[in-house]
Amino acid sequence: MASPLEPRKRRGPIAARLLAVDAWIDSSVYEIGFRARQFWEAATIFSRRFRVGGWRRGLIELLSEGFTLGAGGIVVLLALALPAFQITAGDWRTQGDFAVTFLDRYGNEIGQRGIIQRDSVPVDEMPDHVIKAVLATEDRRFFDHYGIDVLGLSRAIFENVRANSVVQGGSSITQQLAKNLFLTNERTFERKIKEAFLSLWLEANLSKKEILQLYLDRAYMGGGTFGIEAAADFYFGKSVKDLNLAEAAMLAGLFKAPTKYAPHINLPAARARANVVLSNLVDSGFMTEGQVLQARLHPAEIVDRGEQKSPDYYLDWAFDEVKKIAAKGGPHSLVAHTTFDANIQKAAEESMEFHLRQFGKEYNVTEGAIVVIETNGAVRAIVGGRDYGASQFNRATKALRQTGSSFKPYVYATAMEHGFTPDSVVSGGPISWGSWSPHNYNGGSAGRVTLITAMAKSINTVPVRLAKDYLGIKPIKAMAEAMGVESPLESHKTMVLGTSGMTVMDQATGYSVFAQNGFAGTRHGVSQLFTRTGEVVYDFAKDAPPPHRVLSEQALKYMNTMLAAVPVIGTARRAALPNIVVAGKTGTTQSYRDAWFVGFTGNYAAAVWLGNDDFTATNKMTGGTLPAMVWQRLMLYAHQHIDLKPIPGLDHPFVDAEIAAKAEDAEKKNAEQAAADAAAERPPVLSSRTTQTLKELTRLFQGAPVLDAPAAPETLSAL
Repeated sequence: MASPLEPRKRRGPIAARLLAVDAWIDSSVYEIGFRARQFWEAATIFSRRFRVGGWRRGLIELLSEGFTLGAGGIVVLLALALPAFQITAGDWRTQGDFAVTFLDRYGNEIGQRGIIQRDSVPVDEMPDHVIKAVLATEDRRFFDHYGIDVLGLSRAIFENVRANSVVQGGSSITQQLAKNLFLTNERTFERKIKEAFLSLWLEANLSKKEILQLYLDRAYMGGGTFGIEAAADFYFGKSVKDLNLAEAAMLAGLFKAPTKYAPHINLPAARARANVVLSNLVDSGFMTEGQVLQARLHPAEIVDRGEQKSPDYYLDWAFDEVKKIAAKGGPHSLVAHTTFDANIQKAAEESMEFHLRQFGKEYNVTEGAIVVIETNGAVRAIVGGRDYGASQFNRATKALRQTGSSFKPYVYATAMEHGFTPDSVVSGGPISWGSWSPHNYNGGSAGRVTLITAMAKSINTVPVRLAKDYLGIKPIKAMAEAMGVESPLESHKTMVLGTSGMTVMDQATGYSVFAQNGFAGTRHGVSQLFTRTGEVVYDFAKDAPPPHRVLSEQALKYMNTMLAAVPVIGTARRAALPNIVVAGKTGTTQSYRDAWFVGFTGNYAAAVWLGNDDFTATNKMTGGTLPAMVWQRLMLYAHQHIDLKPIPGLDHPFVDAEIAAKAEDAEKKNAEQAAADAAAERPPVLSSRTTQTLKELTRLFQGAPVLDAPAAPETLSAL
């Protein structure tokens, strides 16, 4: 039998080795710790040599904090700069090789876009006084700064503060070029940041001469012209190389306000501005008073071009349309026969400007946009802003604005296609969709209402309930896109109340489906495209895809029945036209930032948007106020001397007898209320005592016996 001590003897060497390893680990850890403490002590002793006190320590602390904040600032700057530099990724130098002359619907020339068969004149070949006139007015220190003129900006701020108004601009030529090439004129902080970074980028990638060349070639100069060479030909009938000092001064005065100082529109203002440019030449030291005296005494004369305004917003959009439809590899020097109607364009511009001048301050609104489409799909007018010279950004075709309740017809159209009718009853009470609890405009509960009432009164909870409980978001989005909406719509539940941004063009296009018997795909701005030798390369009637039905006849009738009630008993009474059936919908966004009225008749569909470029709120302006008034004034003109067409699906101006009775009752109540308000506001002329006395005299006169008629003169003489 083996001894119990034998296993322990066998395990002895293993235990010894384990103990040795453990001892080695312990000693190593101790050694590392000891060496680390030695190193730290040595480093501490060494670092004490750099310790400072007093004012030196304060300076070091400031520098340290400065480096920390600087590092953070660099990260922020990079984050802000990336969106700006992404814009430069494309081929930003090229303008495309299209040269297009545009005709209106009647064949009259209305403008040109593209190369226009003119070559750019190099800066070295331009007269010295032309360059000096531009620099003296736009950027005197152009060759001394690196994109942003800090001194010039400081001077402009000082002068503006002293004058308590904007009398000088602080943007350099490089900044203006960055805006012209890559950005819009929207007054946002984001745009100014991008402009600053892009200015530095241009200075780093281009020479000063190249920047100046691009600026002179790309700037808008009024009269539908871009670039100083085109402007010299348009206004003076000559090349920029042949301009005298008076003519150069007049052109140099156009860069900041080309519409305001366009000489073919307002020659006295253009000459006054040219005189300011001549003074700038003297003040900057570029010329002496004696050198500019002749130009002051003999101001520039222009070629008579008439006062016909160029429809620049329309031309910009039509030019993009031409580039889309022109055959690849085909001729690029073209003539486009458009659907533009100068009279409707003028009426649209006049209506918007009239109301903004009259009520703009009251409602705190400064901008607007309009699109008018005839019911055959022809785009007749586009107003992209109040002043193309001040801002070439087309608010009608490029600005995405929340639509508010004017989006609801797309929801109701989807509902009509899913079996609902105008008389369908849905609860308008409170509703929650997840964490979202939308409210009605007045904050109250509507109870159970018919869909036609919900549409007319613009009740918010009803379309939300339709989307949540019956339809879903995807069918609503698909319906809007099928009706011609090209703007990117968010697939979010709040889309039901118009939180997705849409263009004015899309709104007019979508609503035109209701006026075109439920068909989509007819919108167009170019009816024919042909070469300068007369060869037709595109004909909308033959080459465009055929229209397609997106609303059934029954759904269309239901929708037009509801939309026609809105100007009668709903929120758009200011849009009503005398003896003409009107249908449409108002829209107002949160915080009153955007206000819409989109409506149609049997002849035209038109969308009106009013708001501010900087997204500031208006003074409680709703779609049923100023936008409806703009629409109504425009449409009054557009429907003069034309054959009125019925709205598809409607048999009665007020839709049916019930709505007609409601409308008549509403008008009666409005008249009574107006009379009561007028009586309440009318100041008393007579005291109550005098009024009572006069009433008593009236009663006595009325009760007095009738006197016998006086005898005839012959009878009296006989007596």
